[in-house]
Amino acid sequence: MNIQIFGKSKCFDTKKAERYFKERRVKFQAVDILRYGMSQKELQSVARAVGLEALVDWKNPDAALLKYLAYDGDKLEKLFDDPRLIKTPVVRNGKQATVGYEPDVWKTWE
Repeated sequence: MNIQIFGKSKCFDTKKAERYFKERRVKFQAVDILRYGMSQKELQSVARAVGLEALVDWKNPDAALLKYLAYDGDKLEKLFDDPRLIKTPVVRNGKQATVGYEPDVWKTWE
């Protein structure tokens, strides 16, 4: 397994995801999404795996703008430019990915 956890330092679900993998002694790479962001290829890969709508943090007040963008490419570009709009944690295992706290899915990866 090659686990990457993209999260925000103050996100409770990100901390829970990191704890989940630590308890199972699974090595992972933690990436602060606000500081380092995601590459465009990573973002596209996650969007293909989970869907664009699941990737958006709709609780963020700035996310309302995404509803008015017509094309998915424009929405992805906005998420790339402003990673605060991405729901965390984003957990990647190769081409597989989850958004949010999803321990049931992670069990199938082991």
